[in-house]
Amino acid sequence: EVQLQASGGGLVQAGGSLRLSCTASGFTADDYVIGWFRQAPGKQREWVSCIAALDSTTNYADSVQDRFTISTGNTKNTIYLQMNNLKPEDTAIYYCALAPDVGSLKRITNWGWYNYWGQGTQVTVSS
Repeated sequence: EVQLQASGGGLVQAGGSLRLSCTASGFTADDYVIGWFRQAPGKQREWVSCIAALDSTTNYADSVQDRFTISTGNTKNTIYLQMNNLKPEDTAIYYCALAPDVGSLKRITNWGWYNYWGQGTQVTVSS
């Protein structure tokens, strides 16, 4: 079965950086999208970024544009989220997720498309 594991969270001061990792296994098809979501206490689950396995097209939420970068590692089994210039409002649990059978779709922001989810990793940004 498809399994995803998120890691790399921690405590960082405002303006600092963290790199989150998502390791995926059990899935070899190319027509999927991997996304990052975050959820803070009292807030809705928020789409952060995604990358398409087919051609590595990337998309970002306005709130993280120009600060975060999503990329794949040496293989498509590992996905990174490089987070720079972190702000206190970035504090949340971050989840990686996989949307299968997406065809030609590249930008998928709705959580309903993602069938598989990792366990999440906590990111805390102090002021």
